[in-house]
Amino acid sequence: MSELTEIKVPDVGDVSDVDVIEVSVQVGDIIELEQTLAVLETDKASMDLPASAAGKVTAVHLKVGDKVSEGDLILTVEAGAQTETVASIAEPPVTEAVIETPVKAEPAAVVVEAATVSENIAVNVPDLGDVKGVDVIEVLVAVGDTVTKEQTLAVLETDKASMDLPSTHAGVITELAISVGGKVSEGDLIIRIDTESSSAPTSVAVAEPVTAPAQVEQAVAAPSVSDKASTVVTNNSGVAPHATPSVRLFARELGVDISLVTQASGRKGRILRDDIKSFVKQALKSGASATQGGAGIPPIPAVDFSKFGEVEEQKLSKIKRLTGQNLTRVWLNLPLVTYHDEADITELEAFRKALNADKNADIKVTGLIFIVKALVAAMQEFPSFNSSLSADGESLILKKYYNIGIAVDTPNGLVVPVLKDVDKKGIAELTRDLSALSEKARKGKLLPADMSGGCMTISSLGGIGGKAFTPIVNAPEVAILGLTRASMQPVWNGAEFEPKLMQPLDLTYDHRVIDGAEGARFTATLIKYLGDIRRLLL
Repeated sequence: MSELTEIKVPDVGDVSDVDVIEVSVQVGDIIELEQTLAVLETDKASMDLPASAAGKVTAVHLKVGDKVSEGDLILTVEAGAQTETVASIAEPPVTEAVIETPVKAEPAAVVVEAATVSENIAVNVPDLGDVKGVDVIEVLVAVGDTVTKEQTLAVLETDKASMDLPSTHAGVITELAISVGGKVSEGDLIIRIDTESSSAPTSVAVAEPVTAPAQVEQAVAAPSVSDKASTVVTNNSGVAPHATPSVRLFARELGVDISLVTQASGRKGRILRDDIKSFVKQALKSGASATQGGAGIPPIPAVDFSKFGEVEEQKLSKIKRLTGQNLTRVWLNLPLVTYHDEADITELEAFRKALNADKNADIKVTGLIFIVKALVAAMQEFPSFNSSLSADGESLILKKYYNIGIAVDTPNGLVVPVLKDVDKKGIAELTRDLSALSEKARKGKLLPADMSGGCMTISSLGGIGGKAFTPIVNAPEVAILGLTRASMQPVWNGAEFEPKLMQPLDLTYDHRVIDGAEGARFTATLIKYLGDIRRLLL
């Protein structure tokens, strides 16, 4: 027997009044479970509305241009109508086979001593910060697998880091909702798990014995066709290009006029990120710039290295590819200046060793933590270093919080976890925070929230060596501090040479925001704090 089921807008986070930009079904359609019903669009991303029930659509309660929020009605579906409709159009006609099976008489009641209760649990994507549409690069489980709690189910990758998706429960996987190459956001379904637990003895009532034969109806369902071929269309109509806010932002970051992008490979002529990339590649090949500025940069010619000897091609990780794109964008758009100097950290290092010599101390302090605190103290005196330039380049956005990014080298590439609220925390708390972030970075478990909100970045090569280098600003930040290995040097005190532990400092800044004199004064202030850390207490 058919019954009407209402399908409503699921949890869309804290966002309300989301625009409906596409409705994919109409009255009379037969829909399947998880089939896309409509597409919503916020200022950050677009999202599909999946069907939570299968059946025949009897009413559509939204249209393109509407605004919806969590709980709003989308469709009314007649559940159970799907089989009937499919059967009515199948060739040849579907017949029902009636099988008479004698039913064995059962007692009126049965007492079950112990029952095993199976509960179906949904495991969803955890908090990913402000990042949406994260790439799924690896799926490690399949339907039917038995998993344990905290077992890794899949691996995600953003432009900054890769991360594992752990299982929140143990049990048998009954549904797998993600695949390699897909994109997920916070709250999206990963898997469904059947978990088992024992219940108390129960008494089950059974109907009176039946002696008449039971009729079992069997129907043959026709296969459904769900695969669709993607179509590439061109935008030559002169109308406004169809693209999501995230794609428009991506185009702006690359300096691309989206109205010039003619290839649109998304549904209903929507421009995708890959279309923007293809446009830029084609522009570079033709010797023209993908920006509105004009003068193009000729690409480096391809070389067949195999003619010189044996070679092996190794794909870059997504993190390295996107980091390279970002650094190239910064290098081409920001007028960068690097200022080099040295700080006397002899007393700082002696104090650090004294702290770590305390047998009752539960942490080991690194010199980097003192540099972080000194850097924030200098930023408080020079607010322009704790700022970002507006997109139009007309104003400066001054920040009232102090978060410091620490560039970390991992097997997958460079990641930058962020120490939050440095100005409000002491040396011990910052040491614990840095240790936790470093551990997550090594294990590939950094979340987007761990790497966002930075005000200025430190790139330290001290553990490797070197005397100086030129770090590139991590835009939209306006400055970055580079560190190489400290060394003992003879320093003239006015009467004689003294051995001093000198720390090289390499400060790169955006010359549009910071001029040379301000950069030198900032570095001098930083050196002052590193030379006498007692000043940090004032």
